[in-house]
Amino acid sequence: MPLTFTLDPAIDAVLRDGILDLWADVTNAGGAVGFVPPARREQIRPEVVRHFVALAEGRSRLLVGHDEEGRVAATAFLTFNTHPLMTHWLWLYTVMVHPRHQGRGYGQDLLTAAADAARGFPGIDAIRLTCRGGLGLERFYASCGYKEVGRVPGAIRVEPGDDRDDVIMLLPLA
Repeated sequence: MPLTFTLDPAIDAVLRDGILDLWADVTNAGGAVGFVPPARREQIRPEVVRHFVALAEGRSRLLVGHDEEGRVAATAFLTFNTHPLMTHWLWLYTVMVHPRHQGRGYGQDLLTAAADAARGFPGIDAIRLTCRGGLGLERFYASCGYKEVGRVPGAIRVEPGDDRDDVIMLLPLA
């Protein structure tokens, strides 16, 4: 059964806790979403708060995918640029699909829903994201239409002795 995507859902404790659980589960399954395993909800909570502040200030929009049981199963934050020369594209952050749902095409569904949402925002021509090199994420994003437009070697230090490239990807919306 496909996920049900909602742009700008009402923020409440259930959604907050669902995002915290999703983020911890994705991280602990090896997902590259800003933390390394083992990750605890308490570590992740400040990042969730930071995202929620951006939502409240109108700097970001939240896309959530719920599974058939109503659980948070996927997220992406669409964040607008404030620099006056870069307001024609936005950032896509914290792209996650719960490990129990991976391999079913839900990641592509999430990125399609994010692109559809971005097309509805006035003046937005492209989506930009970064991903951690060394995990094959570039191939996944490329399969969804994104193009690699830059790479910063060794910019992400997962742990001492394990530096990864920061890969910059772009999806033109036109």
